[in-house]
Amino acid sequence: MAASIFAAVPLSPPVAVFKLTADFREDSDSRKVNLGVGAYRTDEGQPWVLPVVKKVEQMIANNNSLNHEYLPILGLPEFRANASRIALGDDSPAIKENRVGSVQSLGGTGALRIGAEFLRRWYNGNNNTATPVYVSAPSWENHNSVFMDAGFKDIRTYHYWDAAKRGLDLQGLLGDMENAPEFSIFILHACAHNPTGTDPTPEQWKQIAAVMKRRSLFPFFDSAYQGFASGSLEKDAWAVRYFVSEGFELFCAQSFSKNFGLYNERVGNLTVVGKDADNVQRVLSQMEKIVRTTWSNPPSQGARIVATTLSSPQLFDEWKGNVKTMADRVLLMRSELRSRLEALGTPGTWNHITEQIGMFSFTGLNPKQVEYMVKEKHIYLMASGRINMCGLTTKNLDYVAKSIHEAVTKIQ
Repeated sequence: MAASIFAAVPLSPPVAVFKLTADFREDSDSRKVNLGVGAYRTDEGQPWVLPVVKKVEQMIANNNSLNHEYLPILGLPEFRANASRIALGDDSPAIKENRVGSVQSLGGTGALRIGAEFLRRWYNGNNNTATPVYVSAPSWENHNSVFMDAGFKDIRTYHYWDAAKRGLDLQGLLGDMENAPEFSIFILHACAHNPTGTDPTPEQWKQIAAVMKRRSLFPFFDSAYQGFASGSLEKDAWAVRYFVSEGFELFCAQSFSKNFGLYNERVGNLTVVGKDADNVQRVLSQMEKIVRTTWSNPPSQGARIVATTLSSPQLFDEWKGNVKTMADRVLLMRSELRSRLEALGTPGTWNHITEQIGMFSFTGLNPKQVEYMVKEKHIYLMASGRINMCGLTTKNLDYVAKSIHEAVTKIQ
């Protein structure tokens, strides 16, 4: 037999966060804690199916008028409309002026990919592989990969995290925007920045918007945690709504994995805000072609759950209560961890734990300290020092805090 035609294919390294979860599962130590997984967990360390989701699933199962026919290529219309509405607000001028469109996608990643593919083909001309795409340093690792795989050749970073201050490097960020070529694309985290958990304040967002408008930079928001970050849909969408109010054309990738707990249903939406209805319709016509050759048309179950919930005032209120339950637990774990570290006299300052927001916290632990946590303490976290606050529970808080104290004290 001849050698395999795949013989030259190299083995790709595993995706870090999934490898971390696999290592955690194989660990037999009774003390083990998983602070790596990017999903909500209850105080018992278990996944949580939102009560409102269970209720709506039952409603869908009992609805004899539903079937499994194909959805339109761009997705379930009532899902798309409601998803864009919660991103932009009920009183959004863009919605009232009919200059908003949307595409149902396979999760937030799918929304990013469709947006990236469209921009590579049609943004500021056509076939713009040389257009610079700016991603925060650090950022969710998929941001770089999605735009690279869409064909962009010039992926750059912009200053974001100030390691010394454990906070936002606003001046570095604004400086990078000032120096970026006109029409560059900037990937912005709408709220709960991943992985740092550090967001600009409204006043800082205004400064960012002013520079981006003057420099003709294109904002592509990634909104993966609306409602989940602060417990308020309005607060978590403030930046996106402000940019719209300032007259920006923009894209906003939305995920309903976290705030609906629909991780494996892959429910996402790409909201498009344009200058007018005609521009939006032409953009959607091209996105329809991209979707047709990517997944042809999207799945219905998750979209129906979200659409049913968002279109009923009673279910919508119930959902907001469920989301606040999750957000409040995360906020509680932040305050509890900080208070324990400060009580132990752990070297350094730990106020950043409570000043950050959302699922993740950038602890400030260095790679050697992380290695100590994993190997000696069986506490699994990313090499960057990022932890998922949902992995903390009232049962493991003391152990985790003492382990962090040991790591910081023993390992430099």
